Amino acid sequence: MISVKQNPLLAAVAGTVSAAVALGVGELLSALGTPGQSLVGSVAGEVVDRTPGPIIHSAIEALGTNDKPVLLTIIVVVCLALGAAVGVLGHRRRRVIAPVFAVAALLGIGAGLHDPLTSRWVVVVAALGAAVAGTTTLQQPLRRIPGDELETSANAAGLTASERRSALNTAPTTAPTTAPITVPGVGTGNRRAFFALTGAVGVGAVALAAGGRALSNRSTGLTTGGSATPPPPLPEVPGVPSAPAGLTVDGISPIITPTAEFYRIDTAFTYPKVDLASWRLRISGLVDRPMEFSYEELVAMPQVNIPVTIACVSNNVGGELVGTAYWQGIPLATLLDAAGVQSAGTQIVGRSIDGFSAGFPTAAAHDGRTALLALGMNGEPLPLKHGFPARLIVEGLYGYVSATKWLRSIELADWDTVNGYWVPLGWSKEGPVKLQSRIDVPRSGESVMAGPTAIAGVAWAPGVGISRVEVRIDDGDWQTADLGPELTDATWRQWMLRWNATTGRHTLRVRATDSTGSVQTSDVAPVEPNGATGHHTRQVTVRA
Repeated sequence: MISVKQNPLLAAVAGTVSAAVALGVGELLSALGTPGQSLVGSVAGEVVDRTPGPIIHSAIEALGTNDKPVLLTIIVVVCLALGAAVGVLGHRRRRVIAPVFAVAALLGIGAGLHDPLTSRWVVVVAALGAAVAGTTTLQQPLRRIPGDELETSANAAGLTASERRSALNTAPTTAPTTAPITVPGVGTGNRRAFFALTGAVGVGAVALAAGGRALSNRSTGLTTGGSATPPPPLPEVPGVPSAPAGLTVDGISPIITPTAEFYRIDTAFTYPKVDLASWRLRISGLVDRPMEFSYEELVAMPQVNIPVTIACVSNNVGGELVGTAYWQGIPLATLLDAAGVQSAGTQIVGRSIDGFSAGFPTAAAHDGRTALLALGMNGEPLPLKHGFPARLIVEGLYGYVSATKWLRSIELADWDTVNGYWVPLGWSKEGPVKLQSRIDVPRSGESVMAGPTAIAGVAWAPGVGISRVEVRIDDGDWQTADLGPELTDATWRQWMLRWNATTGRHTLRVRATDSTGSVQTSDVAPVEPNGATGHHTRQVTVRA
């Protein structure tokens, strides 16, 4: 009897590169059919939609703004691992390969059809194309795995176990130099040929994926979002207060956060593609006069340009998911007054092109705070990743209840009848930004030299303003810090304490007081369901 050597490791390699080809074909077909579309992105969005809120927060807490790239990477790795398993299984039973890839295609179609950014026919074509490519590709390297030609041929022929044993028992065994038994059309293979083939297939898979990604990136430019119609320039707004220089401390957050450094937290894995020629903003729901505006009509309306600090509810005490920018746009009150809000319209619901929604009290548009339909950020049209062509900015409210990006409609609704995206996932319906302060320098765990040094950072209470910041070193008394210039009460404020540092390990704490006299609480609370509380604390070591 001939002893047939199995090669599960090589089969796993074949399955991995075949899965990579399937992913690459799927991404390329998606991008060719609808620029910016991604099957992997659709699957990632489905994962997020079905994940409990606390788990999502844990991911944001651990990964920050890298949460999306990490999830996309995990999905790709899982697909490749499943491909390896299919390779091993298909090496023994070829007939299972096509059904497994077909099931994967159905899952991709399901996720894609649930994604509002995708085209239905593109999803189907991309998923089926990926399945066909993966199935076809896997067959070839499996036939070239050395050392198991007879069994491979028998499996390919669909023989039963008893028939395969009979074939093995009838094989010649007397001549050790006899050529391997083959079936016509099936190569005997060797390791060099196998790895040459799988290496070439792997390179091709990378090229396919890179091509798809390049098409997506080119079609969703930084500003125009792939629009065939470039945005008109935003009008100059007179009387805009310029940002003062601020405190001169290395490492302190600037008064205005550069656009490139501004945090981004949202549910989108692919940026929505917006064509300004067809895009319209609709105001509907409980209004007397439903309205619709083109981008050019909005740009032509009177605008304001106001600095506002916004924050994500997932920002931990001392976290970096907060920033200050100049936001240019149209006061929400102007648009709502034109539409005529009915008395029952107690909630403003922003709805995004990608299906996200957020709701906040209608009163927030009329109580004197900054509440904008924003078209610009720091003097330029909104960057794509920050919501082009339009988004909502509401002073004093966390983004999860207010800051809808890639806006397509503003709906007026009863407060109790509509919930935004995050509310059913366990987050509070109301989300006022909490009084917070943060130590920027020295960094936690940093070693500093003994002698004069600066402890500095920022504090914020949008809509109220900061009147005092205090720092506590170890168990000493609270010491009042110097405050930087106040741009407006809607923005954060820099602070600094001059410290004569002594050698040893020290604990630094900070707390802020707002302009009403409210002092930042020391009670520690997690971010869910409506924002973290507590004092930011850092440990530093002072060296002689």
